[in-house]
Amino acid sequence: MIQVCLLKDGQLLTGGEELLAEEGRKWIDVQQPTEEVLLRLAERFGLHKLAVEDCLHLDQRPKLEEYPNHQFIVLQGFTAASKDVCDLTLHEHHFFLASDWLISVHEFPFAGLDAVMRRVRDDPKATLGRGTDFILYMLADGLVDAQFPILDVFSDELEDLEVAIFDKVEPTQLQRIFEMKRMLVTFRRVLSPQRDVVGMLSRRGMTNIEDRTTLYFRDVYDHLVRLYEQIDAGRDIVGNVMDGYLSMVANKTNDITKQLTIFSTLFLPLSFIVGFFGQNFEVLSSRGYYYAMWVTIIGFPAALILWFKHKRWL
Repeated sequence: MIQVCLLKDGQLLTGGEELLAEEGRKWIDVQQPTEEVLLRLAERFGLHKLAVEDCLHLDQRPKLEEYPNHQFIVLQGFTAASKDVCDLTLHEHHFFLASDWLISVHEFPFAGLDAVMRRVRDDPKATLGRGTDFILYMLADGLVDAQFPILDVFSDELEDLEVAIFDKVEPTQLQRIFEMKRMLVTFRRVLSPQRDVVGMLSRRGMTNIEDRTTLYFRDVYDHLVRLYEQIDAGRDIVGNVMDGYLSMVANKTNDITKQLTIFSTLFLPLSFIVGFFGQNFEVLSSRGYYYAMWVTIIGFPAALILWFKHKRWL
């Protein structure tokens, strides 16, 4: 007998209480877990109290733990909460895996999980009929594949940011660079241990994992490796964008300093000329000195400008 049931807020939404008591292969999904629900499942399926305690505190890192009659697996993923790629929601999924039942525990709804649920309900023999480990594979695959669109959007925004920096430097761009850098650090912190977990699931001889299912977990492992490579490439690009921003700011500062220096150079001799011809001497008040003063005031800056252009300082 193949059974699928869904628990939410302590209420059994599909089937009845008899599903928990009947024998047969089953998948139980628990959304927004409560202590009462988990204790009831622990009593029915013999779940270890340490694993149940971890489910009540959704702050675990990806891991795989062996218990006498089941395995406890923690996997994580992200979804974009808004159009801002840095505004992410962390999804932490806990799994209890045995040979004839699978219990998945999570706090938030997840599109990948809903797709697996529909697939299992439409064709239970081709999904749950292949084993609970195959359901675990589909859930892990959906969780991992959901990360690719996020990193694709991240890469596109990073390229646009790089182009915008070389067009015009703005202080808000530096803040955005740091936000994207923190986002990559968060991704790396989650996916790094998760790659090790899926790597263990893809090995032959794992308890409750059939050899034919390990091939599918290898595919999930390859996807995680690709994600990890994208994260590393993104970190390098973020570093290059940061260097480009600092270089553009330095160039802008140099241009401002250069312009101010040229203005100072032009007005320094003018100040000397005006001060010299402004002396209170009768001889300097003659018409010849008056014309000489204006010729010097006009000619000297013009000569300096020509000199600067000759040296390519302007």
